Amino acid sequence: MADDVLQRLAALIRARRAESAASSYTRQLIDAGPERCAKKLGEEATETVIAAMGADAGALTCEAADLVYHLLVLLECRQVPWQDVLAELEARMGTSGLAEKAARADRPAGRAP
Repeated sequence: MADDVLQRLAALIRARRAESAASSYTRQLIDAGPERCAKKLGEEATETVIAAMGADAGALTCEAADLVYHLLVLLECRQVPWQDVLAELEARMGTSGLAEKAARADRPAGRAP
C-alpha cells in the first residue's frame, strides 16, 4: 500500500510539470530549479529531526510526509525517476548496511554497482 501511495505521488508530481505555476506549488518548486528544491528538502529534513526529538508523534508524522514529498519533487526536478530509487533500494536488500556502505566507498560517487 505505501509503495502504491509513493508511486501515485511521484506520478502526480511528474504531472504537475504540465500545470500552470500559478495554480501549482509543485510546479513553482520545479521551475525554481534543483537548488531551490534541495534547499526546501534540507529545511524539511531539519524540521523532521526537530519533530523526532519531541514527544509529539503526530508532528513527526506530518514532517516525515513533508520530507518525502520534497524528496520526490527534487527527484522530479532532476529527472531521476522514483523507480530508479526503488531499484537501488531493491538491489541493497539482503545486504548488510555495513557491507553496502563499504561497497559504495569502493566505487566512484554517483555510480551504481
